[in-house]
Amino acid sequence: MKTALPRPATLGEKVAGRANGAQLGAALAAVGTRILGQFLPFAETPVLVLVAPNIAKAEADLVPVRERLARNRQRTESGAVSDPKSLQALLEEIDHLVRRIDNLEELQLDAMERLEAAQGMLGEATASKTAVEDQLRVVLRAREGKLGVLGAERDQLAAEREALVATLPAELLELYGKVAEKSGGQGAALLRQGRCGGCQLEATSSDLARYREASADEVLRCEECNRILVRTAESGL
Repeated sequence: MKTALPRPATLGEKVAGRANGAQLGAALAAVGTRILGQFLPFAETPVLVLVAPNIAKAEADLVPVRERLARNRQRTESGAVSDPKSLQALLEEIDHLVRRIDNLEELQLDAMERLEAAQGMLGEATASKTAVEDQLRVVLRAREGKLGVLGAERDQLAAEREALVATLPAELLELYGKVAEKSGGQGAALLRQGRCGGCQLEATSSDLARYREASADEVLRCEECNRILVRTAESGL
């Protein structure tokens, strides 16, 4: 006795209505590489989606169910089962197996869709990472250029300082060193408009009068911070 049985929709037929060929191909390719899972970095709450194990488990569960369904169908279609009760039980089991296959293929399809979503997020994260790395390289190149300019200026100022130091009396250099040690590294300061450039305090009238009367080679000191005062045309004298 042969009985026409409904054929369950294949996984490919189910996928056809929910994903295009390129998407399915990408998902199957990812499964083939045995990706174990993807972390969803942009989720509101971090989520780890274990994709491939779900797909592999669904496929493994499908194998014995499909094999049993094929055997049962072969028995019914060949007429090997003639007892009505046994045949009815076999048909009911076939119906159960069809539903079971349908459920397993839905699980497999869901896992593939989650894999596709995870791959999309991974692609976005990779693109963002590449963009940040490109920006970082631009910043680092600009930094290196500025460091080179600053290094050249430093070397030039150091050379000018060494040339100037060679022209100064040893006693003045020794005094400068002592004052600088006590004043945070600054042993001298400009006197600008009657104000010391070191401590930023304004000199008194009597101090300004003394500064005016001092000879050009006399070493003047700030009465407040003790730094050496350097007189210029802007000193206000």
